[in-house]
Amino acid sequence: MNAPSPASAGQRLLDWFANLETCLVAFSGGVDSSVVAKAAALALRDGAFAVTAKSPSVAQRDLAIAREVAAAIGIRHEVVETSELARPGYVANAPDRCFHCKSELYDHLTAIRARYATEVIVNGANLDDQGDHRPGMIAAANANVRSPLIECDIDKPTLRAIAKQWSLPVWDRPASPCLASRIAYGVEVTPQRLKMIELAEAWLRDLGLRDLRVRYHEGDLARIEVPLEAIAVLTENNIRQRVETELRQIGFKFVTLDLGGLKSGSLNQLIQVQL
Repeated sequence: MNAPSPASAGQRLLDWFANLETCLVAFSGGVDSSVVAKAAALALRDGAFAVTAKSPSVAQRDLAIAREVAAAIGIRHEVVETSELARPGYVANAPDRCFHCKSELYDHLTAIRARYATEVIVNGANLDDQGDHRPGMIAAANANVRSPLIECDIDKPTLRAIAKQWSLPVWDRPASPCLASRIAYGVEVTPQRLKMIELAEAWLRDLGLRDLRVRYHEGDLARIEVPLEAIAVLTENNIRQRVETELRQIGFKFVTLDLGGLKSGSLNQLIQVQL
């Protein structure tokens, strides 16, 4: 069976929203939630409303992008401060950390939904998100949050094609999960560690790297992941020295480069060990 065209998949998503009058979009500014927000805005106009979380877990760069993309879409947008660091289950950073983070977010969105009498809360989970360790999906189900992309059978490549067709500026933006996702399971999440990760990744991007992760491991150890073709850049002697010096100044005691390259969700490999 041939994959659906971006046009037909996009129309299917618009038709999904046509059954509503109002909705609230959990909006990060990434390509997934941007496609959902754009569809909601096209179908519902003023009935669509996007909300973005602000916390130490969200890089300032990502928050700025969310504001810019919401403005480009033309959807009503609000930023709310969340307090996931006040939740012991989140700080403990067990493999269910994302459940506690999303529960905090959806508690705020549920309150906003009640305030504006909005019909439904939607998120940007897509078809491919069902195949990985995603405790946040349980939090969504508990809060009656719906996932239009999943319900419309839209996977990541298709939604990127839709985003490009709809001229969304983030159509090719690399995934950018929350900063806490960089901290190895079992290592406590703290504001200081989140800031170290944010500063390290921002500095590496200034070198021209577009897609990367700085993973935090116990003992203030940084494990840098970049695409395989970028490893040679970081191993050039003058660059390597600068990276080590800068990350040590940020607070890391050890600076390592993962020769396996960038792998989304690589810390999930530790789950079996933790369990």
